[in-house]
Amino acid sequence: MTTRMRQTTLALAFILLAGLTACQTDQDPSTRTPGHGTASASAGKARGFTLVASGDVLPHASIIRQAGADARGAGYDFRPMLAGVKPVVSRADLAICHMETVYGANGDYTGYPAFKSPPEVAEALADAGYDGCSTASNHTLDAGGAGVQRTLDALDRAGVQHAGSARTAQEAGGITLLRAPGGAQVGHLAYTYGTNGVPLPEGQPWAVNLIDPDRILADARTARRKGADVVVVSLHWGSEWQDAPDAQQIDLAQRLTVARTGGRPDIDLIIGTHAHVPQAYEKVNGTWVVYGMGDQIAGAMVNHQGAQDPRGNESSIARFTFAPPARKGARWEVKKAEYIPQWFDVGPGRVVNLNEAIAQGADGTSVRDRIRQVVLSRGAAEGGLVMGQ
Repeated sequence: MTTRMRQTTLALAFILLAGLTACQTDQDPSTRTPGHGTASASAGKARGFTLVASGDVLPHASIIRQAGADARGAGYDFRPMLAGVKPVVSRADLAICHMETVYGANGDYTGYPAFKSPPEVAEALADAGYDGCSTASNHTLDAGGAGVQRTLDALDRAGVQHAGSARTAQEAGGITLLRAPGGAQVGHLAYTYGTNGVPLPEGQPWAVNLIDPDRILADARTARRKGADVVVVSLHWGSEWQDAPDAQQIDLAQRLTVARTGGRPDIDLIIGTHAHVPQAYEKVNGTWVVYGMGDQIAGAMVNHQGAQDPRGNESSIARFTFAPPARKGARWEVKKAEYIPQWFDVGPGRVVNLNEAIAQGADGTSVRDRIRQVVLSRGAAEGGLVMGQ
């Protein structure tokens, strides 16, 4: 089946699916915004929770045009793009996205190579059910400090928390804490390997978090002191278009997951972005690492050889179910680990849950099988990872 035929079939499935269709931060000055207190849920009777995470939101010019068409002349509407996965995202207790680009203003919106996306993206993320987003990427400084400001302002207006970039030094020194409905607090940290050579804005060395293992571990320990029951680290890393994790990813995953304080791991989950293609899940030193989830939203992607590569529109949603510790001082355990294969159908510009689409008669099995092969390529099945719905 050709790529275009596959896209059309999946688009029809999406149309069928469309008819089917709490988090706050701590009040400590070093956290992002006012909200609940810092008491750790581990000491109380908090129940377990589900957390989902998804890949890069990367609006190319074609995506921006599609959102304009969906808005029917009234700005931009990205909600239809995410409608196909809204059931998965909104049913989770906590959901984390990756906002790879920054936002423009007054119609000044651009795609590759220097992205400036419409701020309406934030509204769509909130509508889909995302509680927080990582904002540290190689495109975080595409519009300088002003782009960071606009992006975080828009996410705040939409009620979506964020980690990885900052408007002030005080904000940069804070910890984002997401509260699950059952009372558990999740510390969300985010970092990028670099910024495409764009220097940090003058006087703003804190504008975006860069990967530094010592700093990541120090921040994780701070998050724990601030009341985080679970610490999740988003990493924008790896080699583009490479299915397998590279040496930096493997080495950093080892270093971060082996670190412990008082016998308890400092980090409970690592979720990766940047490679543009799905990468493996792996249990490293007892901690789940998602090396790369792929692009959730992106235009037709061209690889380094200059060829259109459909892998750039494949991705997975990671879903982890955490249970409270069996004893005081122990870690929250992942009781169920799942991945859900996705496809971004560039024809109508829609994210498709492949399992749902296939159940509705779409011929997406070859895409789903390729994602599964990559996701399980480092022994994740033996670690307990299963495909979710």
